[in-house]
Amino acid sequence: MTQLKQPLSLTWDLESLFPGGSSSPEFRAFLSKLEQDVEKLKQQVKGLEVPRTVQDTASLDSFIESLQSAYSRIKEAGSYVGCLTAQDTADKKAVQLSGKVTSLRAAVEGLAAVFEGILRATGDEVFTQWMERPEIAPIAFSLNESRERSREKLPPEQESLILDLAVDGYHGWGEHYDTIVSKVSIPFREENGEEVALSAGQAHNKLHHRSRDVREEVFGKWEMAWEEVSDYCADTLNRLAGFRLKLYENRGWDQVLQEPLSINRMSKATLDTMWNVITQNKPVFVKYLERKAKLLGVERLGWADVEAPLGKVDTKIDYQDAAEEIVREFRNFSPRLAGFTVDAFNKSWIEAEDRNGKRPGGFCTSLTESKQTRIFMTYSGTASNVSTLAHELGHAYHQHVMNDLPPFNQNYAMNVAETASTFAEMILSDAQVKKAAGKEEKIILLEDKIQRSVAFFMNIHARFLFETRFYEKRKDGLLNAEEISALMVEAQQEAYQGALASYHPHFWASKLHFYITDVPFYNFPYTFGYLFSTGIFARAQREGEAFAEKYDALLRDTGRMTAEDLARKHLNVDLTQPDFWQEAVSLAVADVEMFLEMTE
Repeated sequence: MTQLKQPLSLTWDLESLFPGGSSSPEFRAFLSKLEQDVEKLKQQVKGLEVPRTVQDTASLDSFIESLQSAYSRIKEAGSYVGCLTAQDTADKKAVQLSGKVTSLRAAVEGLAAVFEGILRATGDEVFTQWMERPEIAPIAFSLNESRERSREKLPPEQESLILDLAVDGYHGWGEHYDTIVSKVSIPFREENGEEVALSAGQAHNKLHHRSRDVREEVFGKWEMAWEEVSDYCADTLNRLAGFRLKLYENRGWDQVLQEPLSINRMSKATLDTMWNVITQNKPVFVKYLERKAKLLGVERLGWADVEAPLGKVDTKIDYQDAAEEIVREFRNFSPRLAGFTVDAFNKSWIEAEDRNGKRPGGFCTSLTESKQTRIFMTYSGTASNVSTLAHELGHAYHQHVMNDLPPFNQNYAMNVAETASTFAEMILSDAQVKKAAGKEEKIILLEDKIQRSVAFFMNIHARFLFETRFYEKRKDGLLNAEEISALMVEAQQEAYQGALASYHPHFWASKLHFYITDVPFYNFPYTFGYLFSTGIFARAQREGEAFAEKYDALLRDTGRMTAEDLARKHLNVDLTQPDFWQEAVSLAVADVEMFLEMTE
């Protein structure tokens, strides 16, 4: 049994991927080779013809293989550059490389659009026989999905042009947001009296501080800092939404959710059922918020109190201790999950150092060619940080179990991507609550667990309501920063059912998720993943050790099934009906009821 190194590195190893960072000659050679291969693909695609017989389809095998390889290498390059820009927002060379990778991705997607046109034009009978060929059958789901999606889009040459123009337009605006964030700085006086300038990521950690005075002070400065850049953020958000809306209009789409639902391979019926069940169960979470306010000695919680820790001792959890605990609890569920996690720590795949110049937030990114992952976060020793670490390791394991699949089958959607991450968090939090030394510790850990339910049921719901309404209003023209902030507060008040004393008007400016160009509506998939994983966790508890293998099988299918089919095959449930969602929400409700009873 491999043990964790002593001590673990707080910074990740990117040198083993491409030595030299943003000046890496190896990475430039990698991009150069990829560029050459993309040019070859461009020549190859010109000679492709619509197959008239199943025999004709064999002539497309080589192109399909090359296209998968190009996608895999684009993902590798994008992940690497994403790591560079996250670890140092002032790395201008990395920003330039990011533009290069975006251009190459657009070129590959343009070629894919032409190939989708061939899939679309292939007769139904020939297509069916094509998908049954042994060489193609493993990726048939992906090709069929591409064919169906292409039927809803513009002609391939127009889609290719849009992708080319999006590099400096649509995606350019998304990258512009990163530039805005890099300029955000929040002044703060440390306990020793030292005046420091916090990056957005560091300041966000302070919003979870045990002292209400610190939270209130930082939150006030946080709001001011985002208000100062709000006009730039409003410009960016307006342009991103405007691009999407105009594209949808030209494709003949009248529903703004059509693309995000398609990307997440789920139906509107499933989404509506999920939110309806959550809304029906919100009253008990309002009671929790009211009880927490009482415990914190305030009449009603302010925005900066919702995720505040309970208890009088501000415990700093050492990174090494956090790693040991995560590995121990993961091993109780699955030795494979634990073994992978030890590797991730020992091989320095995690960037956790608390320093200036880093991007805010956390993420896990896959390097599909290297068959590795990298995790990014800013670790300051809070319980929330430990949860984030477990969360991102869950993402990393998800990719790990899919590494041997064809690249097309590794393309799983965000909603099921959030399943493995949230499941990993649950393994940790459930064990912590059960092992609590006494009543006070159990209350603190239980409350930390409930906070996540509140985040998914209320905070994420507010984001969904905001974004849905913003897009509707954007159809009539540009919105200024004040109008966007008003929409944000309105959504927060509705999502939290008026339970808070204050809200976060500039949340829309501070949250990267609204500016991500790869996945529109980067919100509801989190809640889906949370509840889907809750349902899976309930199964795991019932079935014990035997479930670990079933869990891996489910994860491996996430890139080759719709969400509804995945649930039907592995859990035997219908996601368009409320039963599964209610069963999952009930576990969170039970936590709240226990908390209310223990704090009576």
